[in-house]
Amino acid sequence: MKRNHIREWFDDDAFWRELYPFMFPEKRLAGAIREVDQVLELTKPKGKLALDLCCGPGRCSVALARRGFSVTGVDRTRYLLAQARRRARAARVKIEWVREDMRDFVRPDAFDLVLSMFTSFGYFDDKREDLTVLQNMFASLRPGGTCLIDVVSKEYLARVFQPTKSETLPDGTRLVQRHEIFDDWTRIRNEWILIRKGRAKSFRFHHTVYSGQELRDRMEKAGFVDVHLYGDLGGGDYGTNAQRLIAVGRKPKARKGKATGGR
Repeated sequence: MKRNHIREWFDDDAFWRELYPFMFPEKRLAGAIREVDQVLELTKPKGKLALDLCCGPGRCSVALARRGFSVTGVDRTRYLLAQARRRARAARVKIEWVREDMRDFVRPDAFDLVLSMFTSFGYFDDKREDLTVLQNMFASLRPGGTCLIDVVSKEYLARVFQPTKSETLPDGTRLVQRHEIFDDWTRIRNEWILIRKGRAKSFRFHHTVYSGQELRDRMEKAGFVDVHLYGDLGGGDYGTNAQRLIAVGRKPKARKGKATGGR
């Protein structure tokens, strides 16, 4: 059931359109094939029905479809879905694209694999809504299905945090990033300043950052079992050298008694 949500930073299509070259450079898009191979090695799905939640420009959706999966890509941003459709046409793969908020999308017992990649989890001002998303993911999985969530971790962020950094594209466009930790080390506030042809435009956004234990606890609260943490998509240990927080959980094949998650 769709609900009315307050307008937040990610509802601004201009944010995604203007910052797209920095978020999704060709190198990152091209790396999706290898990443999906690693995802499949970690998750070992039993079937070929996949949900790419917050699919963005479809980098993982297309790679999954090329591997023979029947893919549903869900995102709420028109601009990103338009890019996703373009990439699917170029790759000559058929994908179901759905424009919907991840707090609302749920398709009970429909998928063998659910993905949330590239820190697309934890956007909301109300942190309780992250649990809603996890419950939707859980409900959308078939019994025995697997979920993988890929985010930047609190432990990694604490180790490499820089208040300011910048980068420049080949066309001379410059991006200055400013970062601030707030809310008792549970969130990061970001300001990205885009400087192009002598003009500057500022975008502000924030999201929740999870430690490994915090994310595991929330997944288990949603009903996931056998939750494992990794430090990268290659299956590296989640330790002091971890570059990412990769959490993999499973929906039980058979649940006894009253369900603890889902809807």
